[in-house]
Amino acid sequence: MRFSTLLLLSGLSLGSLAGFAAPGGPGSPPAPARATATVRKHLIYFRDKAGSPFSTAQPQAFLSARAVQRRTRQNISVQPRDLPVNPAYVTQLKTVAGATLWYTSRWFNAAVVACDSTTLATIQTLPFVGKVVTLNRNQSGTRKLDPQPVVLPQEARTSPADYGTAYGQANMIGAVTMHNANFRGEGIQIAVFDAGFPGVDRIPAFEPLFQERRLASTFNFVDKTGSVFLRNDHGTNCLSTMAANQAGFFIGTAPKATYHLCITEDIDSEHPVEEMNWLIAAEYADSVGVDIISSSLGYTTFDLPSTDYSYADMNGRTAISTRAAAVAARVGMLVVNSAGNEGSSSWRYISAPADADSILTVGAVDAALRPASFSSIGPTADGRIKPNVAAQGVQSAILTPSGAATRGNGTSFSCPIMAGMVAGFWQANRNLTAQQVISFLQRAGSQATAPDNRLGYGIPNFVTAYQLANPNTPLAAANAQDRPDLLAVYPNPSRTDELYVQLTPDFQGRPLSVKVFDARGAVVAQQQLPATTATQVQLRPGPLAKGVYTCTISSGKGQQTVRFVKL
Repeated sequence: MRFSTLLLLSGLSLGSLAGFAAPGGPGSPPAPARATATVRKHLIYFRDKAGSPFSTAQPQAFLSARAVQRRTRQNISVQPRDLPVNPAYVTQLKTVAGATLWYTSRWFNAAVVACDSTTLATIQTLPFVGKVVTLNRNQSGTRKLDPQPVVLPQEARTSPADYGTAYGQANMIGAVTMHNANFRGEGIQIAVFDAGFPGVDRIPAFEPLFQERRLASTFNFVDKTGSVFLRNDHGTNCLSTMAANQAGFFIGTAPKATYHLCITEDIDSEHPVEEMNWLIAAEYADSVGVDIISSSLGYTTFDLPSTDYSYADMNGRTAISTRAAAVAARVGMLVVNSAGNEGSSSWRYISAPADADSILTVGAVDAALRPASFSSIGPTADGRIKPNVAAQGVQSAILTPSGAATRGNGTSFSCPIMAGMVAGFWQANRNLTAQQVISFLQRAGSQATAPDNRLGYGIPNFVTAYQLANPNTPLAAANAQDRPDLLAVYPNPSRTDELYVQLTPDFQGRPLSVKVFDARGAVVAQQQLPATTATQVQLRPGPLAKGVYTCTISSGKGQQTVRFVKL
């Protein structure tokens, strides 16, 4: 049940993958066997693009029509940086015995080559070769900065309407109302950069991706293959918060968007070559016309200590991935990146590429809107506010490769949750540029008037952002459950005894009294809730028999009654 899941070879010729050849394939001979030589990957910068057959006047030769349209819509011209590297330089590199060409980079005017030190010395004598940077020093890592949050197993359960456990995190940023207004990401393309996507081709919640042909491409930039339904499950977890679409079980924030799945992260080691993978994936995403990049990755510390970044390097112009993210923003893609999980560590600050300018860096909060202690903080080394915004990253609802619903902690999850809302907002406001989208989301943040370096501009809300972007056009919201003046108890109907109440402004910030009545009018549960600014709180009615119940919630300002069903 796979439709268009493998990257087409014609697509590989676009943009950053120009000159692509599989390791050891035609035109890229494997290195001769050497008893003691160590083969490493190197970034070979070219001195220029002189003599290139490509021209900015004919971008269709290296960019898809969709990529050109994205630039045109945002009034972005094709620049010399967009041109592929000179094919003549690539041809000469391939003739060097012992050199294996992995990728070429349009934006950096460079190539990634695997070779030993003797071959590298030969390459450096070529007249068109400039600076050389070694990307990996050893075959396997001795230590690893784990980009993954802790995943906490939890029994799957349903939630209001169709969202399952994902309801709270979607509703926090207005995505439920966004969906009810018919903005679910249709027509928006999202590239997801991560460490693997096992189970995505088998999980029922992802079946619509295949059935509706919305999995546009897959590529594994670590192994240089089209296979992505393997390796680490971090990507599966993150993708589920956006793309899952199984009514009554789990719905992500962009359940109708089109996706490109890219493995850029090698979880077994930590080297700058993974940042290079990020760059090449971003160039590919650009060339095929992607709108949004969702990246729950970050880089500060590597297996070779001498290559570690310092906080001073988090200045928006030093790290490879940061420079790549900045260019991605300049060609009209909207990059959404996790802030990092170092807030309670000695590092504390955001990681690369979260320090890039013109991208949306996402921090984490819990369900009560409190900042997560682990969420990395700003500012950047050059004084810019980071993160930009925040979403739920504590006990976020996610899916595992087996299809089970669990919860996990990390900005790894707040990032894609936000990216999905960004997709719906951009769908609703297609005339906006990527930078205007970021601006409206920041202005719609919960602390827009007083941003800080823990949550940036705060937690944005789709409705607020929509109203800012469309002051004379009211949003056609969907159902009564999303009315701001009505309470809601969920899941409704409920199959467990775990219930939550969605609070309105009138019921926030003051103590609440809760009573649950059965169908005969008898009180079966009572609870006192302390004052909170959270939008949702948990009810604890205890075991309930099957039937219809009435929940009355009282505050010093009023009282509301809500019915729910226990199945």
